[in-house]
Order: sequence, then C-alpha cells, then structure tokens
Amino acid sequence: MNKTKEIWIAGFALFSLFFGAGNLILPPFLGVKSGFDWWIVVCGFVLTAVTIPILAIFAHAKLQGTLYDFGKKVSPLFSTVYCLLIYVIAVAIPSPRTAAVTHEMTVQPFFDTSPLLTSIIYFVFVFVFAINRTRVIGLIGKFLTPIIVLILLMIIVVAFFTAPETITPTTFKTPFIDGILEGYQTFDAIGGVVVGAVIIISLNYSSHTTFEAKRKLIRQAGFIAGTGLLLIYGGLILSGSLFSSTFAENATRIEVLSGLSTQTLGNFGTTFLSVLVALACFTTAVGIVTGTADYFKGICNDSQRVYIVTAAISSVIGIIVGSYNVGFIIDVAVPALMFLYPITMVLILLNIVPNKLASRLVFRSVVLVTFIFSIPDFLGFIIAQENLTGIKSMIPLAEYSLGWVLPSLFVFIGLNLVKKKNIIDE
Repeated sequence: MNKTKEIWIAGFALFSLFFGAGNLILPPFLGVKSGFDWWIVVCGFVLTAVTIPILAIFAHAKLQGTLYDFGKKVSPLFSTVYCLLIYVIAVAIPSPRTAAVTHEMTVQPFFDTSPLLTSIIYFVFVFVFAINRTRVIGLIGKFLTPIIVLILLMIIVVAFFTAPETITPTTFKTPFIDGILEGYQTFDAIGGVVVGAVIIISLNYSSHTTFEAKRKLIRQAGFIAGTGLLLIYGGLILSGSLFSSTFAENATRIEVLSGLSTQTLGNFGTTFLSVLVALACFTTAVGIVTGTADYFKGICNDSQRVYIVTAAISSVIGIIVGSYNVGFIIDVAVPALMFLYPITMVLILLNIVPNKLASRLVFRSVVLVTFIFSIPDFLGFIIAQENLTGIKSMIPLAEYSLGWVLPSLFVFIGLNLVKKKNIIDE
C-alpha cells in the first residue's frame, strides 16, 4: 500500500476511535456559555480532549503494549487496580450516557415514553451484539463517522454565515479552566489508553513492522486525527458562541446541539443527525461492553462464562444509569473524573518522556503526589466547598480543581535534578 495513503487511513482510524457521538453534546454547550471568549475555551478543551488523547497514542507507540503497561512502573498491583477502575468507570458512565443521549435526541422528541424503557431496549440490543460479536457494528461505524462529520461541517459553515449579530457575554469565570474540565467529560484520555493498542496491533499487519516505522507513522497519523478533532470541536464551540443569544440561560447540552442543528439545517437535518448520533452511540456502547468483557475474560483464563457475565452486568448497569438524564450522568461523572483523569494524564506524560527522565522512582512519586493532591478536587464535588477552603487555600491552583498540577511537576523536576546532580558528583 502507498505509504501516504496508509498514513491517512491510520489518521482517520484514530479520529474515529476518539470521535464519540456522545461527545458532540459538549462543544456547542461550551460555546453558548463562553460567548466572545470561545477561543479561550477552545484552548482549554483541546488540551484535555485532543492533545492528551493523541499523546496517549504516542505513548502506546513507544510502549508497544497494553493498558497494563502504562502503570506497571508504579507497581503491578497499582496497574491492575488502575485497569479495573478504568473499565468499571467505562461501563458505569460513558456507556450509559450513550443511552441517555439517544433517548433525549432521538426518542423523546417523537415519543412520550419512559427513558427507562429506552435504556432497557437499548442495552438488551447492546448485550445481544456484544455476545454475538457481529461485524455489523464495525461496518456501521466506518460509514457513520464520515456522514456525521459531513453534517457537522455543514452546521459549522452555515452557522458562520447565518449567525445572529448578538453574542451573549460569557458565564464562565475562568474560560480556560472550564474548557479543560469539560474536556474531562469526553473521556478521550481514558479512551486513548484503552483503545490505543488497537492501532498498534493493526500496524503489525502492514509494511510498518519495525519499532521506528510504527512510531513515525503514529506521529503523522496522530497529527491528522488531532487536526480533525480540533476543527470539529473548535467549529462547534464557535457555532455555539455565534448562536448563544438564541438559547435560554438554562438550556441543556442536548437542547443546544438540537437547537443549533435545527437553526442551521432545519428540522429534517436535525432528525437525520439525531438518528445517526443514536446509531453511533450504540456502536460506542457495544465497543465499551465488549472491551470490558474481553478484559475480564483475559484475566480469568479466557473463560467464556466470565465474558458473558461481565457483558450482562455491564448491560444491567447501563440500563440503570442510562435511565437518568444526560445532565445528571455528567454531574455524577465529575467526582470520578477528578480522581481518575489526573492520574491518567500523568501516566500518559510519564510514558511519553525519555526513559532516563521517568525512572521507577519518578513514576511512583509523581503518581502518588498526583493522587494525594487530587483528593481535595475529588472531595470538592462531594462535600460542601466551604469545608475544604482551608486546605485548598494552601494548594496552588486548587481553587480551579487543578491542585495536583504544580506539586506533580515539582516532584518530577526535583527528582530528576537530584538524580542528575548525583550522577555528576559520582
């Protein structure tokens, strides 16, 4: 195969892995809330929803391993617990969220039925497809992504030329930080460490069989995927900003996306987009349930019974959580993300830097410090903020739910400076 063509194919494959339909509800809502500060929000959102996930793919290219390899330098026990938490969170939040998005975008506008009924039907089909491991889902996914992207590009272009003259002021106190934290909700950093190995494995069957050849192709494909995500996310945030005056202050994420598509493409365009998003959400849910079941099957001596039980439990969790509205699921996800996302980002970055800067001691120390200083951020969404005022006032950036950033950075730099000094002294 022509190398240029292979790079573009790998780039679009990466783009598809990260382009989850459930994520489409996030950028327009950010745009409506950001007003003229939309570009600042884009910078923050892209950091956690594009840059870090693409770096996760680079880390996979360097490790040539699995999710377990991301944390094994800390300890085997830590890496095992980390993997378990990742998969538990995946079936408890992003998978059920796809059902909630499907109900609110595709079912609720046309049928006065219970979200629980939608969730039950939805995850019964998810379970059936996961058990039968049909290739139909993969084939549907290949066609859905290009069509959805085309529709979104139409929305963005039409919005740019037909937007009202009035843009509402931002409601964010710190647009950059709000963009960063909303980027957590894409789950793309977690997705990067979970599914990144897929692209590596696929390269084993191409002409790029050497370590360096794979790394080079991944870097080029990552640039293509990252550029695509930046254009779509940035365009949707800009579109939401341009039409911000047309939405009520308390409009939900689903209402903003649906309203934006209606104002740009009309009712038919909105209906068509809703159906496509529902199908894309379904393929995402099947992928999450199948991947989780595969993981537990693998650690239990390839037991098919474990696979079926895991798929069933994942689907039951999906039914329960997916029966709630999207806003509630997003709110519930925040504490878990405040705990898990920082550790995931740190593991990605530590696996990216040269090995001489990421010794076992550095891994353990930085991850431990990240964990400790993430606790106030995690607790801040569970208990009253005033109970944490004293602690947060002593930690830089803690008021922005980023209290882990500077301590982790200082430990990383400090340990490497000490190591370098000892080498020089010797």
